[in-house]
Amino acid sequence: MIFTFIVAGWEGVAHDSRILLEALSDPHGPFTFPSLEKYYLCDAAYALTRGFMAPYRNVRYWLGDFRRRRALTNKEKFNHAHAKLRNVIERAFGVLKARFSVLKRMGPFSLQTQRNIIISCFALHNFIRKEGLSDELFEKYDQPNVSFRNTHVHIDAEKGEVEAHDTTLDREYMTQLRDEIAEQLTQKY
Repeated sequence: MIFTFIVAGWEGVAHDSRILLEALSDPHGPFTFPSLEKYYLCDAAYALTRGFMAPYRNVRYWLGDFRRRRALTNKEKFNHAHAKLRNVIERAFGVLKARFSVLKRMGPFSLQTQRNIIISCFALHNFIRKEGLSDELFEKYDQPNVSFRNTHVHIDAEKGEVEAHDTTLDREYMTQLRDEIAEQLTQKY
């Protein structure tokens, strides 16, 4: 539950995919594009493209859906595993927001001061986690059942999605990889 990259300093509200686009397209920015054999987990709002693994669309996804009925198909098993991993991300944000209420309602500070407050909150969050300090928020959110409802990338403004420039090759590669992982999950369980 450690944050490895943040973008702070946007004025107003911006969609996650827009921020990702800016991070990916900044040639001097520190965002690390994953190597070919690695990928970031992302939600269904992002197109399946090399470096970003999205869940299957139109297949059960939310952890609560699997409490009522277990995963049956390859795609459901993949989505269940994907949701469990993404839940760690949601829990990390849960700790951050619970600890630093200033992030929910930022005061009328200058944009630079707001950015510095955000960066400081993330840094303190990571420090507490990395140092293994006894912390009731991390203890609470460490429970896996806490639930929460590219340089080759550009945004489709109408859809609000991140999409790849060379979509056919990238989508085929990630689709095949996702299908292989889904098959391995089925064989494992």
